[in-house]
Amino acid sequence: MRPTHKATEKTYGALGICAKARRVITGTPMICEALRSERTRPQLVLTASDNSENTAKRLSDRCGYYAVELVVLDCDGEALAHALGKSGRIAAAAVTDPNLCRLVRKTLNENDPPICGGEP
Repeated sequence: MRPTHKATEKTYGALGICAKARRVITGTPMICEALRSERTRPQLVLTASDNSENTAKRLSDRCGYYAVELVVLDCDGEALAHALGKSGRIAAAAVTDPNLCRLVRKTLNENDPPICGGEP
């Protein structure tokens, strides 16, 4: 299992900005199709932590093959859908804009403690 990143209000807000800018692809089949395309290839794929093993493996294999970063968020599909302004449940979301991707990565990295050698 991949390590999970803690999703905070800043992360949800950044995802909301991406959705408002229409630079998000939602749903596993749509993301897998976009990964194959050169023109619409996502820069970052975010998944919920409560996905099935099949969905998690499918996204992990595709992202590994196409060298796209995959981040497992510490939230369920309903929280991910709510952050994107959708109802129901979303297994995964992909950010296609490089600048918005940088924003989402920044909010994720703020939450991570230093791995080693960090100051107390």
